[in-house]
Amino acid sequence: MTQQKPSISLLFEPKTVAVIGASATPGKIGYQVVKNIQDGGYEGTIVPINPKGGEVLGLESYKSLEDFPGDIDLATMVIPAKFVLDSVKACAKKGVKFLSIITSGFSEVGNVEEELEIVRIAHENGMRILGPNIFGLYSGGVSLNATFGPSDINKGGVSIITQSGALGIAMIGKTKVENIGLSSIISVGNKCDIDEADLLEYLIDDDETKVILMYIEGIKNGERLVPVLKRATTKKPVVAIKSGRSKRGAMAAASHTGSLAGADEVFDFVMKQCGVHRAENLQEAMNWCKYLSEVPMPKGENVVIVTNGGGVGVLCADACEKHDVTLYDDQAALKEAFSGSVPSFGSTKNPVDITGGASMDDYMAAIEAAYANDDIHSIIVLGCETAVLTGGTLTEYIGKIFERHGYEKPIVYSFVGGSEFEDSAGVLRDQGVPMFPELYDAVSCMGVLYADYRRRGMGEEAIAEPERKPVDAERINEIATAVKADGRSFLLANEGLEVMKAAKIPMPVSLISHTMDQAVAYAEKIGYPVVMKVVSNEIVHKSDAGGVALNLENADEVIDAYQAIMHNCRNYNPDAKITGIEVVEMVKKGTETIIGARIDPGFGRTIMFGLGGIYVEVMKDVAFRSWPVDNHEALAMIKDIKSYPLLLGVRGEEQRDIDGVVDVLLKVGAILESCDLITDIEINPLVAYEQGEGVKAVDVRILLKKD
Repeated sequence: MTQQKPSISLLFEPKTVAVIGASATPGKIGYQVVKNIQDGGYEGTIVPINPKGGEVLGLESYKSLEDFPGDIDLATMVIPAKFVLDSVKACAKKGVKFLSIITSGFSEVGNVEEELEIVRIAHENGMRILGPNIFGLYSGGVSLNATFGPSDINKGGVSIITQSGALGIAMIGKTKVENIGLSSIISVGNKCDIDEADLLEYLIDDDETKVILMYIEGIKNGERLVPVLKRATTKKPVVAIKSGRSKRGAMAAASHTGSLAGADEVFDFVMKQCGVHRAENLQEAMNWCKYLSEVPMPKGENVVIVTNGGGVGVLCADACEKHDVTLYDDQAALKEAFSGSVPSFGSTKNPVDITGGASMDDYMAAIEAAYANDDIHSIIVLGCETAVLTGGTLTEYIGKIFERHGYEKPIVYSFVGGSEFEDSAGVLRDQGVPMFPELYDAVSCMGVLYADYRRRGMGEEAIAEPERKPVDAERINEIATAVKADGRSFLLANEGLEVMKAAKIPMPVSLISHTMDQAVAYAEKIGYPVVMKVVSNEIVHKSDAGGVALNLENADEVIDAYQAIMHNCRNYNPDAKITGIEVVEMVKKGTETIIGARIDPGFGRTIMFGLGGIYVEVMKDVAFRSWPVDNHEALAMIKDIKSYPLLLGVRGEEQRDIDGVVDVLLKVGAILESCDLITDIEINPLVAYEQGEGVKAVDVRILLKKD
């Protein structure tokens, strides 16, 4: 029977830490962990555990956990893998609250069963497991460095959660070089129990943590992680780096939705949905973390560029557009603010160009003017080396002005020049000035700051639980259960139509014929023109099999199409059982889109939207979201695709019924949520007509869980 979980705060703030496998031999991991705990200034009780007893670094070593008379909040395990399971049992018996297993040799090498057994024992005894296969954890709040990484860690406002132990240790060194202080760094390794969501629950409300950085290799429980991330990003910035941009990790499924859902594509869109900043590389992540941990929130969106070079000013304006940084464009106000610091042949337009003849005194005047103006909320200062602007003057003047104003307003600097100039910029960076060697790096920092500013402005709206579209869940489950009872994991056309009816999603009139004469009769009942499609659970992609005929205008064409479809499909798959031929109303032309929903291996229930039709896998113009979403997020998802302008109307066309598309998106997600048997839903195409005329789901494909 599972016992109640201990508070995650005990992992970060333990009063007693045991090191199982502690060693008195320098060079051993068990020695380094104890030494790091001592050297880090931890003031709690340190309990070395070694079967030989004796002393470790001046501390009494106990032969077993039972020999220690007190309670243990955290135990760190550094023993060979073959001894771990028995030691876990000993920890459970002792009542250890958290166990950090540094040892490797478990699921990462295929030893899954033992890892699962460790978790079972832990949960039955109210214990949580961090790892295995980790380097440990550092918690700045109690000065605890229970790792075998570097001992010298700068305290500060950045918390790091890393799935990679080696990269995590390297990041400790990197933060030292970049002068970034850490409030914590936690290695999660195999994530057999404690994962990112657990750690975020603590870090969200940790006053010491200003920014959270996550290095992720894979998502195990995304449905739990997503709401926690959404809550976290309304309070503080979250930056993510993810390895594995290839599609090798994507689960193949017999639908476009599955084949298009590469692991990286889904991750990218879900992070955007949660308000997480995804960095392209470690340096970008470090730039963002350092800047966001130090700079205050801006008071508004107006940003001004001050530069001595028109070229770099234009490059910066381009970068601002890319990173969604709003340039202040009130020309009269800009002229009033900067007329005293810009020469007559310069420009007070934004970028504010003080010209190549500008000295550092001119820069000082322009920057002071920007600080003094309440309508200017953030400042970007650029410069190119000139005869009057040298490395020496750069260090002296920028150092003075930053010392005077600091982060009264968000500000970034980027100056370009020769070696002396670069050296001076490096000196300023070491002094804490937000000086960047590349202006795009400077602007990207400003961009993530403003993304956070907008996210905070959403408040409760960002984390509110969206209302669900009503669907007939009882009927949907009845249909899916009957299909499973028939030994199938794929709904036939008529069954898919019934699911659409249960969700009130509009579809063309459709009837299943079993003979040629019946097909003709149904076509005349529906009214020409009609479409005909093969109905077979062995033929998933009907067009590939020659199982679709379009725009049939009369009985003769229906007869010819019936014969052709049967002939084509028997050639395509001689063993396929053909249930019948579907006769469908020929829908009028509109904009073809695709809507999908599926159980993603990492994030669970997800929905997809994109440009539809037969070219969907060629164009791959799709967007994803973790379910559930509200109307606002569904609309944002639609706007994410490159071909969104087609829905707004091009070359005289009217705007398409975007509200109708949103309605179907939300209903498809609700179908997936209402029935645990369904794994994939795809509507392709969903034809969108002019605004007010609605949409029609032309073809639907629904897959169920396989036994």
